[in-house]
Amino acid sequence: MNSEEIDPKAYKNTGVKRLFKALYYSFEGIASSFKHEAAFRQEALLACVLIPLSFLLRVELTHHLFLVGSVLLILIVELLNSGIEAVVDDISMKNRPLAKRAKDMGSAAVLIALLNCFICWVSVIVVNWDRLVS
Repeated sequence: MNSEEIDPKAYKNTGVKRLFKALYYSFEGIASSFKHEAAFRQEALLACVLIPLSFLLRVELTHHLFLVGSVLLILIVELLNSGIEAVVDDISMKNRPLAKRAKDMGSAAVLIALLNCFICWVSVIVVNWDRLVS
């Protein structure tokens, strides 16, 4: 069966029902990540510490957005990485070079998001040091 034979509207929800289904599936994805991914739990804990901490810092709104955004980016990238790993593992648990590459690239993306967060936090703290310690 090729894609031309499938009616793209046959299995699609529309309107408000689609929004509620999408929200439901999103919460299922987050719950599944908490249940099955230790890295996501650790990064969510980090977010639970850093995001409230960012509200305590006396920084400009744009700096505050950098702080919160950099933390949320870690969670987003971890969810995508977990999705890649789940699909690769579902296809086959055999050692395959392309599967390893996909998993390694996902892991590298998480590392870069973590480095980005670290750089954002250090930069905002350094720029606002006088305001923060006074």
